[in-house]
Amino acid sequence: MFALKCGVQEYDWGKHGAASEVARLAHGADEDFKIDASTPYAELWMGTHPKGPSTICATSELLSDWIKTHPETLGHKAKELTSDGVGQLPFLFKVLSVNKSLSIQAHPNKREAERLHKENPKEYPDGNHKPEMAIALTPFEALCGFRPKTEIAEFLKSVPELRLVVGEGNAEDLLEEKSKSGSSSLKKSFTALMTSDDKTIKEQLSHLVARVQEAKTSGDSEAVVSCQGDLLLRLYDQFPGDVGCFAIYFLNFITLKAGEALFLEANLPHAYLYGDCLECMACSDNVVRAGLTPKFKDVPTLCSLLNYDSKTPSDLLFKGSRMSDDPLVTIFDPPVPDFTVHQIQIPSTVDEQIIRPLDGASILIVIEGNAEATSQSLGNDVLEVKDGSVLYISAHEAVTLKLKSPNKEMLVYRATC
Repeated sequence: MFALKCGVQEYDWGKHGAASEVARLAHGADEDFKIDASTPYAELWMGTHPKGPSTICATSELLSDWIKTHPETLGHKAKELTSDGVGQLPFLFKVLSVNKSLSIQAHPNKREAERLHKENPKEYPDGNHKPEMAIALTPFEALCGFRPKTEIAEFLKSVPELRLVVGEGNAEDLLEEKSKSGSSSLKKSFTALMTSDDKTIKEQLSHLVARVQEAKTSGDSEAVVSCQGDLLLRLYDQFPGDVGCFAIYFLNFITLKAGEALFLEANLPHAYLYGDCLECMACSDNVVRAGLTPKFKDVPTLCSLLNYDSKTPSDLLFKGSRMSDDPLVTIFDPPVPDFTVHQIQIPSTVDEQIIRPLDGASILIVIEGNAEATSQSLGNDVLEVKDGSVLYISAHEAVTLKLKSPNKEMLVYRATC
């Protein structure tokens, strides 16, 4: 076990200055990290991904280089998921602080990722899939998955600008199919929206935004709510004229409470809108984007890949389960081999907590609290951990946390595979 120094990514969509959880945690772990009020601190990367590799605090050695010479610390499962000798973890662990919407996107499955990488390696830089999970640290807003068709049908009836862009024939097909199984009409309508010409999108968005602003001015709150007016205006302010502003009528708007999670399986459309979260994913950078972004958009690919099953927000919540022999640990274990996340909530009444040994290597981050950490690999040494501390824990290694702040809870997350 040892402490890691992890890279901070500055993207324009990140929260600025001390409002960013990324900045708070980075400063908590390293007092030399100075927070600038004008800087957008978007992501904290924990792992071995070459775009943001972690280093060992004591030696400044890359974690990936250390793993190359100590592959036994990965454990059997992690070694099976990675190539021999490359020093990679099979997962990437992040903290995100979102102030401005990220793109409407989806991640291809393994087969599709390999094909996209082969056909267009510039925009799809690797051939790995990218299932991911988001766990809220603060109230966290996102668009995720297609709404029930009955909801989309109501918007097609009440938002004429949307109906015009989708097309009358497509709208009628979806209205007829709204209470039936099948997703062909939903796919046709969404594809028609996303592939509409820019001139039509901009004109109809301008009409819709003017109508919502007039309703707000006149105090017609029912009209504003009926067309998701506040969300529309926020996204339009960030991305004026972008087709993604219309996507709010197709995708569920979800607000996670702290500790709640979403599992973003392959081909599930989503966009993070606001808040702070932990994110764990397969070690990949494959994203297919189609709106709310200035980056490369691949609309035909996205529309062809998407899962068009309709779901409610409650369907999309990914529930953790309590560890049977340790009620302080909640395990978020998605149906992929690449990663699992443990949430460890230590109440103020507990003086000491054993972080159980696991079959695979893990990365642990302290969100709140401070403690003295000890393990067999440290010998007689003690490692002080506090808000933002990040640890690499070898497979089959137990860690003891002795809490230092009386009457203060401790919150820790641990990623493994």
